[in-house]
Amino acid sequence: MHPYNRKLKHLARQLRKNSTLSEVLLWKQIKDKALGVEFHRQVPILDYIVDFYCHEIMMVIEIDGITHDHPEKFQNDKQRQERIEALGVIFARITDSDVKHNMHGVLMCLQDFVKQLKAKQT
Repeated sequence: MHPYNRKLKHLARQLRKNSTLSEVLLWKQIKDKALGVEFHRQVPILDYIVDFYCHEIMMVIEIDGITHDHPEKFQNDKQRQERIEALGVIFARITDSDVKHNMHGVLMCLQDFVKQLKAKQT
């Protein structure tokens, strides 16, 4: 369990209820241990909420939409990621476009990522 701002629990619940299309599409593919590990949606870590998180292998999956291309947003994402990675968490970033147009490729990439992280644990 990682430290988190308890004030974010309510917001995380709201985000789960109002997921983006890409989040819904990816969730349908990775829920119920489809990748061999259990992911949770909209998980608070520190002062942030990540799209998907697996406690077992300490992996975050973030879906980046077009707004993440803006220089200010990019810098905020970078700082956020660095703070969370300092806890030993590994990030996998996927574009919104890839989720919508290349789900097979996304899942292949995530399967490889999960396999590598699980192998490091043994």
